[in-house]
Amino acid sequence: MPDTDAPATKYNRVMLKISGEALMGDQSYGLHPPTVERIAREVKSVHDLGVEICMVIGGGNIFRGLQGSAQGMERTTADYMGMLATVMNALAMQSALEGLNIHTRVISAITMNEVAEPYIRRRAVRHLEKKRVCVFAAGTGNPFFTTDTAATLRANEMRCEAIFKGTKVDGVYDSDPVRNPDAKRYDRVTYDEVLQKRLGVMDASAIALARENNLPIIVFSLDEPGGFRGILAGQGTYTEVHGGPPGTA
Repeated sequence: MPDTDAPATKYNRVMLKISGEALMGDQSYGLHPPTVERIAREVKSVHDLGVEICMVIGGGNIFRGLQGSAQGMERTTADYMGMLATVMNALAMQSALEGLNIHTRVISAITMNEVAEPYIRRRAVRHLEKKRVCVFAAGTGNPFFTTDTAATLRANEMRCEAIFKGTKVDGVYDSDPVRNPDAKRYDRVTYDEVLQKRLGVMDASAIALARENNLPIIVFSLDEPGGFRGILAGQGTYTEVHGGPPGTA
């Protein structure tokens, strides 16, 4: 049941995109169950607002196709291996969410009926309408496309009102804030500025697809407790990537 005492939110259906590395915690590889559970609690806090939630999780904590290709592996094979890594992460998130009594469906772009549903758009929409969290796995099912592009594609197909990109920093900066303490954060930035300035929010294909469909991207820190819920209520620090006039930092 929605939390009747919760703050109002302007979004009814959103896509949460996080990297596979976000699930590692302080480890250098793999899954850190307490971190997965912490993120699941963040998702639950938003689900309790009555918001319908889709998720796409990268696979870089297990295998990254581009790195495999760079080491001599055939690119298509490497990308399919990366897609399988995203399925593992999706199943871990499903387990954590269902441990919090949130009904969850893992939906794979690659057919694997024993562990996930195949992607059928109308069925996925129905899951969302029934307040189930949908975790989309295996990217788009095609090599040469990132999980950023997959998240933007699925967000458009599901008619999400925004993409929430959870990162380790609280928005988009003009340079790496870890290396440059004088880096400037943008409150709002356009799709074109992201592409022209190579701000690294998402890959160019994902940004172009979001721009074509005027789908806002909210970049926020996933390490900030309550950050996901707070931003949905119009609080906290974040950057909005949008299609309007250029914003200021």
